[in-house]
Amino acid sequence: MKKILIILGGGRKKGNTAQLVDAFMKGAMEAGHATELISLNQLQVNGCIGCNACRYGKPCVQKDDFNSLVPKILEADLLVFASPLYFWTISSKIKAFIERFYCIAQKDDNPPLGRYEKYPVHDCALLMTSADDFFWTFEQAVSYYQFTMVNYIGFHNKGMLLAGGCGDTNGRPGIGKTDHLMEAYEFGKRIYKREEEKEKI
Repeated sequence: MKKILIILGGGRKKGNTAQLVDAFMKGAMEAGHATELISLNQLQVNGCIGCNACRYGKPCVQKDDFNSLVPKILEADLLVFASPLYFWTISSKIKAFIERFYCIAQKDDNPPLGRYEKYPVHDCALLMTSADDFFWTFEQAVSYYQFTMVNYIGFHNKGMLLAGGCGDTNGRPGIGKTDHLMEAYEFGKRIYKREEEKEKI
């Protein structure tokens, strides 16, 4: 069993992204994993202000909800970032959440190229929805996720589900008319399947 923490960054309460997350969680729970959803719509998480207090052994100076989330982040095996596509990338809520990882980094005396500190090692995954479904629709979002979470922070990517074509931006959620909810369910159910099969051998 894995501990899966899903961070929902924006979107409507019963919108496309929320439905995608629900389907993913259902699959993960049926596979025996413990899941927890954090909705940034209901919390206040500000972006990093670069004060560097955390570099001197102090907690983040911002008195918002992020500090209470740190234990959950550290305990999770898998962090799933779920966001609607806003202006061709992840939501500002997810971006601010990721920026605050700066305060959980530790000094690295021998950092690899392009890094200055080391972070706790976790798995990560990305769930996104959008109205458009062009070949380039998610390019900016994927680039940010890959560079920041995988290349820089050092998390292990467990996959992405990029659910395009979910209806008109100004209309009702249309994800139910696509195959994306079943894809999310299967993604959640099978995300650790290969590892579990190896353990049985």
